[in-house]
Amino acid sequence: MNTDIRDCIAPDRNPRKPNITLPAGSIDTHVHVFEDRYPLSPGRGYNPPESTLDDLKHLHAQLGIDRVVFTQPSVYGTDNSAILDGMNALNAETPGRARGVCAMTMDFTDAQLQELHDQGIRGVRLNIDNKGGMPLELDQIAELEARIKPFDWHIEWLFPGKDIVSLMSVFEGMTTRMSIGHFAYQPATAGIEAEGFQALLKLVRDGNTWVKISGCNRVSETDLPPYDDCQPMARALIEANPDRVIWGTDWPHPNKYEVNPNDADPVEAFGQWVPDEDMRTRIMVTNSEAFYEF
Repeated sequence: MNTDIRDCIAPDRNPRKPNITLPAGSIDTHVHVFEDRYPLSPGRGYNPPESTLDDLKHLHAQLGIDRVVFTQPSVYGTDNSAILDGMNALNAETPGRARGVCAMTMDFTDAQLQELHDQGIRGVRLNIDNKGGMPLELDQIAELEARIKPFDWHIEWLFPGKDIVSLMSVFEGMTTRMSIGHFAYQPATAGIEAEGFQALLKLVRDGNTWVKISGCNRVSETDLPPYDDCQPMARALIEANPDRVIWGTDWPHPNKYEVNPNDADPVEAFGQWVPDEDMRTRIMVTNSEAFYEF
């Protein structure tokens, strides 16, 4: 094992029940599974904590979440085995319970893409933020879009927050739908008038971008709750386009090294940001259901 690659801390192994009840049919749009039986990419940027499908099922039972979207983590490169196995296992238990976002290269054949689609893959992740997560070049985006359009897939982005302004020409030139995770890594302390957050608002208003109000422990001033400083961002995004906001746990919070919240904490923060029950259903159920084709 490369000793230069840091070991992430584990998630809180005892998730408690949150003080709010999530809407029936709620969808967690951002999770990973990490199990020792899957080989890690030598080009990875971190060593993930063992976090199994059974752990995930326990988490969702505690939080009151019914459906899930697996997101390909950078540490597995373009080997999507972990998320596919997780999706297939859950869908075998409860048909239509799981979808996924994969990683790919242009070497993937159309037959491979069809097989991924048949298993519930609905998008491709491009992760510029984590080492090993970006197997394509930016000048290949148009080619990627052409490959995935027959399947009506989207492209999911993760990038350093400071890069959003320089990437706007790429985003605004896209013809497929796109999503951005974790508030686009815009720091809550910068405020909603910051140039980066205003760029995010423009993308959401324009209607081709869905944003995950996830990973509040990554963008808040502090790793632990109450995450009050994220509330203005969440509410500004909802006001900009309530049909383009989705939510996820970001479990098991990889690439974190000091402390992780109990997973009830982000759920309770969401309850504070979005007190209206109808809007909670829109974000947690309706928007995600349509975007990932549940």
